[in-house]
Amino acid sequence: MEKALPPAEELRLIDRELVQLDAHRARLLARRAWLLTALRAAGPAPGPARSQGTAAEASPPSAQNVLLALGGILLTIAAVAFTVVSWGHMGIGGRALVLGAVTVTALGTPLLLLRHKLVSTAESVAALGLVLTVLDAYALRRAVLPGTDALAYTAVAAGVLAAVWAGYAHAARGLRLPLPGAVVAGQLPLPLWALSAGGGPEAAAWAALATAGLDAVVAFTARRRAVRVPAVVCAVTTGGWSLLTGLWLSVSAASPADSAEPAMLLLAAAALALAAAWRAPAAAVATAALGGLAVVAAAGGVLRAAVPSGWAVPAYLLCAAALLTAVRLRAPRGVLTGLAAASGLVHLGSVLWAAPIVLLGLTRPAAVLGDVWGGPSAPDAAPPGAATAPVVLAAVAVALWAAPRLLPAVPLPRPAGDCCALALAWSAAVAAPVALALPLGPALAVLLSATAATVALAARPSPAAVLPPTGRAAPGTPRTAGRAADGTAAAPEAAAPPHTATAPAGAAPHPARPATDPAAHGHAPPEAPGRTVRPTSAPGGQAGAAGAASPAVRPELPSHALEPLHAMAATALVCGLLSAAGAALLGLATRPATFTALGVLVALGAVAAATARGLVRTVAACATVVGTAGLVAASAAAAELPGHRVGLALLAVPAAAALLGARLGRHPVAPAVEATAAAVVPVAVALAVPHPPTLALVLALAGVVAAGTAVRAERRPLAGYAAVALFVAAAWVRLAASGVGAPEAYTLPVTVPALVVGALRRRADRSASSWTAYGPGLGATLVPSLLAAWGDTDWPRPLLLGLAALGVTLAGARRRLRAPLVLGGLTLALVALHELAPYVVQVADALPRWLPPALAGLLLLAVGATYEQRLRDARRIRETLGRMR
Repeated sequence: MEKALPPAEELRLIDRELVQLDAHRARLLARRAWLLTALRAAGPAPGPARSQGTAAEASPPSAQNVLLALGGILLTIAAVAFTVVSWGHMGIGGRALVLGAVTVTALGTPLLLLRHKLVSTAESVAALGLVLTVLDAYALRRAVLPGTDALAYTAVAAGVLAAVWAGYAHAARGLRLPLPGAVVAGQLPLPLWALSAGGGPEAAAWAALATAGLDAVVAFTARRRAVRVPAVVCAVTTGGWSLLTGLWLSVSAASPADSAEPAMLLLAAAALALAAAWRAPAAAVATAALGGLAVVAAAGGVLRAAVPSGWAVPAYLLCAAALLTAVRLRAPRGVLTGLAAASGLVHLGSVLWAAPIVLLGLTRPAAVLGDVWGGPSAPDAAPPGAATAPVVLAAVAVALWAAPRLLPAVPLPRPAGDCCALALAWSAAVAAPVALALPLGPALAVLLSATAATVALAARPSPAAVLPPTGRAAPGTPRTAGRAADGTAAAPEAAAPPHTATAPAGAAPHPARPATDPAAHGHAPPEAPGRTVRPTSAPGGQAGAAGAASPAVRPELPSHALEPLHAMAATALVCGLLSAAGAALLGLATRPATFTALGVLVALGAVAAATARGLVRTVAACATVVGTAGLVAASAAAAELPGHRVGLALLAVPAAAALLGARLGRHPVAPAVEATAAAVVPVAVALAVPHPPTLALVLALAGVVAAGTAVRAERRPLAGYAAVALFVAAAWVRLAASGVGAPEAYTLPVTVPALVVGALRRRADRSASSWTAYGPGLGATLVPSLLAAWGDTDWPRPLLLGLAALGVTLAGARRRLRAPLVLGGLTLALVALHELAPYVVQVADALPRWLPPALAGLLLLAVGATYEQRLRDARRIRETLGRMR
């Protein structure tokens, strides 16, 4: 810790510092005086520096610009008012003199201002001069040429003004406004001249397209951004207007001859767009996509006029598919991407056009539910243009499948494209019955065929559908010469190792399996859904010869192909389930169709469950169970059995599933099959509800099935409880159907098994509480019987209940069990109170009125006198009960 200086020493230090500060201040003052003298000799002294807190709200340049803009606006308003209002009060000489003088002054002043570096003032005055030239043209039209055509005069005036402004910009190079103004004015001459010459929309569109081409040339050649931006905006505006006009004319053309001129216009617009995309890489994708759409619209418009009205969408789709092949040309990647995007947009629009037909094909079979087995209804008329929906969907599916294989430049992910192609092909099959208005038989055959194809693909997805095409490296693998896809050195085919399968001609050779391959150590590779991956090596190390001699030997799937296989299997599975549901609903129209549809679906599900793997196998097995239940119900209904008997027949499904589950054991499919079959039980119960005796039988048989399932250790917990609940419910329903009203008849079937289970648990676990073991069983009978005894005026029920409660109490005291002792004692006390209540009431009526208060007082005195003893007795009873289980 520092010590404080003595006062005298500290005073000397302070004086020394002050002397140094005074000397430094004197030096600064002398320097300031010299600087002021030098500044006075050079010119006026600058003002004091402005602090940040007192900064001006507007900088001098911005304030100057605002003032100049306001002044220019006021002068422009004055000039317009003079030209429009006061023009008629002057003679022709005065008019020419005033306008000419003002315009020449307004255009010449900026040249002088630029020499004095007053750029902002020059810009404002130049803007006024440009407006005055427009007013000059207007005044010339009114005063000298009143009879000329307005459109023709405006076109000529706009062209002259554009040329004058461009020349003025060249003369006054420091001004930024005249040249963009010339670009804007140049948009009017050609379209207005075409309209004034009597041309229709086609001529105006051609003129606008030519103007857009000139704008594009200006945009690409101009060096100043102030000129490029207006040129681009004007090119987009005029080009877009001509493109929309050509599209409208193409769509409204009634014959191929009428659509020829709009097609030429669209092709010219497409050429301009593609040229712009080639020159401007930043906007190449959007511009090339616009050009590609124009090409499709041009060619499709001609085809649309030549084909029937229902084939318009396929015509445009054909042109889009042809455009897709253009990506094989040598062009910048942005241009190729834009063309591919244009083709993709047309394909997407075609799919959206056909989507309502597919939705109708999926939902129309549900209409049969209103009249099951009522006979086939007449096929509804197909919506307009729906006949070509399957063709459109199939064509898009083929394009999605073939594009990434045949056109490497198309940026389309393979798994997603293949899955979409599969979904679209399936959609084409689903839409066919609606589009062609097929009757019941052919429509059902189409849906069943679609289901069979998708289920087969889900069960065994083909690796060829997802593996990379020949000559292309797989995604994520390096394309290094002399090396295999996994990075190992690839030996020539003639010198292939003995354990490498020889690839067919034109195919990429398959590398030898590394030493770290899991299959070499007895571990199977990952399993794709619905397919088992097999190794390629043959016994004896002769896999190469075996692969060359036997085409049955398949190459091992690479790791990158497993996920696409999963995606393909999942897509096929979803499609198959949807079409299977539609076929099942459609088959309800007639009895033979029902058995045909359900039989085929059950057979397909069984085959898929036997051949598929993973999730596909599980779903197929569950679908087979559902189809079997439908077959059983249809068979019972065909036999004209009543509804409750149909529910009884449905129990054959969970019984068969239980037997199959016992046969499968711990197979991963077994739980799903048994759970699906168990879902049939509520349906059977619901069908049997109107007939209570049959309902009791259904519940009992379901309990038997559950009890049989509970024999297996892995199903015992859930199936055991379900069996008990079903047996109890069956007993209750049977008693209610027989008119039994005694509660003991319903509670004793629950109490006896519960007490047996509690005794077994206590035997296995001596630490288990008696409330857990015996409480539920005893309470299930004692509480309902006690409530019934309190409302019973006869003596047998209270007597039997009292004896039972006495036995339970004595058993609880003998075994030192808390639950039987408490429940039995409370029940016995309440039964005794119920029996003694009438006599107590009679005695109370016979006693004097003063005797009850006196007895209550004596009781309170006795309790108070022996309070401590009663507390000790209560603690002793509590401790005794606490020691009980």
